[in-house]
Amino acid sequence: MLLLEPLRTTDDAPLLAELTALHASNRDFYSLSGDFPDADDIRPEQVAAVMEEELAHPDVEVLVARDEGRVVGLVITLAHHPDPADPDPWIGLLIVDAEEQRKGYGRELARRVEERFRLGGRDGVRLAVLDNNPRGLAFWTTLGYEVVDRRADLRMGRPCSVLRKALRSA
Repeated sequence: MLLLEPLRTTDDAPLLAELTALHASNRDFYSLSGDFPDADDIRPEQVAAVMEEELAHPDVEVLVARDEGRVVGLVITLAHHPDPADPDPWIGLLIVDAEEQRKGYGRELARRVEERFRLGGRDGVRLAVLDNNPRGLAFWTTLGYEVVDRRADLRMGRPCSVLRKALRSA
């Protein structure tokens, strides 16, 4: 059974080791994104710095996904986009351990995040997919997300497609 738990700190060395392994398993994604200096050598201190930066924002939630006690994924959400004209929450990152991909974890994590936002009264959710990541775009469009804009991401200026999914009550 997949469990989601909020990450509060990176002081837990075994958890940090698992999070580092999770990021390192996604070498292909990080080669595309450039989020780490060397996608072949992602280090615990780098992961800790990224997680601490995310946790410093009050609107950010970092959720660790576990199955049978083992970390299988990570989701970072943003309750409010920095652009005040954007009413939707965002999924900033959703990654699944490379060894566990294509087993339904990503789909389940997305469903759970959508449900959390729906229960919070939100009408939709957005995310950005790097233009050089066709696999990511295919994943999200399969889940019903639609491209609504194209722009550079805020952090590094990389070209992205912005996708949105309406969250209607069932």
